[in-house]
Amino acid sequence: MTVCAPTTSACWEAATGAWRVRARTSLRPMLPFMTRSLRLVLFGITVGLAGVGLAEASTTTPPPIAWTSRFDSDVFHEAARQHRFILLDLHAVWCHWCHVMDEETYGDSRVRSLIAKRYLPVSVDADSDPALTSRYGDWGWPATIVLAPDGTEIVKRRGYIPAPQMASLLQAIIDDPTPGPSVDRAARFPQTSAMRLNPARRALFLRSFDALYDDAHGGWGEIHKFIDAPTIEFAFGLIDRGDSKAEHRVRQTLDANLNLIDPVWGGVYQYSDAVDWLSPHFEKLMSFQADDLRIYAQAYTRWHDPRYLMAAEALRGYMEHFLSAPDGAFYVSQDADLSSQVAGHEYYALSDEDRRRLGQPRVDTHEYSRETGWAIRALCQFYDVTGETEALRRASRAADWVIAHRSVAGGGFRHDEADRGGPFLDDAVAMGEGFLALYRSTGDRAWLARVESVLTFIGTRLRGAAAGFVAEPVSAKARGVFRNPVRAVDQNVAVARLANLAY
Repeated sequence: MTVCAPTTSACWEAATGAWRVRARTSLRPMLPFMTRSLRLVLFGITVGLAGVGLAEASTTTPPPIAWTSRFDSDVFHEAARQHRFILLDLHAVWCHWCHVMDEETYGDSRVRSLIAKRYLPVSVDADSDPALTSRYGDWGWPATIVLAPDGTEIVKRRGYIPAPQMASLLQAIIDDPTPGPSVDRAARFPQTSAMRLNPARRALFLRSFDALYDDAHGGWGEIHKFIDAPTIEFAFGLIDRGDSKAEHRVRQTLDANLNLIDPVWGGVYQYSDAVDWLSPHFEKLMSFQADDLRIYAQAYTRWHDPRYLMAAEALRGYMEHFLSAPDGAFYVSQDADLSSQVAGHEYYALSDEDRRRLGQPRVDTHEYSRETGWAIRALCQFYDVTGETEALRRASRAADWVIAHRSVAGGGFRHDEADRGGPFLDDAVAMGEGFLALYRSTGDRAWLARVESVLTFIGTRLRGAAAGFVAEPVSAKARGVFRNPVRAVDQNVAVARLANLAY
């Protein structure tokens, strides 16, 4: 899950420049989150500490931050030439707290002065770069990464950072650029010849699966509530073997998640940030639309609950009317807020007429292979359940568009019209899943041949030297941590599932 994270307590590195205090740094949807009251207490402590020793702001207003969206070897060369640190701001266009940080933190004169003094500022839309998302996705959005010119990570911070704390962080790095405790060593992946989980590991996994379920509220995890599609699909397998407890859990979760589907326009909000399933973050991401559409369609075939069919139709309708490109591809997301003056909780409480009178939250109209592949797979699942031929026609048209406009030699795909790096594993897997769904729905072996080409591409271009598959090939010009390829567990699981299903 990609999260817009308003936390200020992931670590306290910025408070005094003392790098020794370490707290939770990973943002994983299956793990407990700090309570709101604790975050507020820590916020007060941190801001108070951040104010100690800060020099008074200059009376001269610093210029706006000269952000660049380019993140390549030239950035590191330029940082070395100017003796600057690289400040990497990873954000999402749909993210509320990213917008707040842009306005409040990066609008602060002290922060601007420090950046102008010693930093080379780079701002990247995380959705545009699957490899950076794979590397830093656990830090949520916004994510703030500070790098040395040689590519060494100095600090990684999760979520919204208030201006006083950011100023303290930037000054502390200037004073002492020693990497802080948020910088962990890269995980080492041992080689193995095993083809399946052994009984002990499987038993451990099943115990974790059971322990993470919230019996009181539904859903796996303790605070943030949303449908995690692979978890539900695993539970479907248990149900098929007669597990009544798994059936209860799935239905409880699907019933609760209905609260996150927009009753006016359809589409599902990203997640509820409280256990009640009634506290949504209002952004609508294609990943959630596609996953929920597949899951509700499968649930309808099992239990014939009309609510699940209505949910699937609401999701499909939203994708078609709001995230569908005229040329055949699909868009990425829709913002949570209409503007800085009209927040999502106000806007999405309105009727259709009142919403349209004000205007619509921004839709990110990039046409990525990954998001389009997710949509193809979901539409095919909807067709398999309902027999609605328009859904299948739409999926086929989207696949044809990607083949025509995003193909690269050897069976892979670009992410966008032009990419920073790549090719990216995310795009290959998503399109492979989409082609396989089209084969299942149509029986046309041309789609199966496309799956085989994708798997060949993954095996030749994206295989890791030691083990697994990498998010993108390592560039010959890569520096520092970027010489170490990212091997994301979820992406490698997806490769294994795609290969198994194709077989």
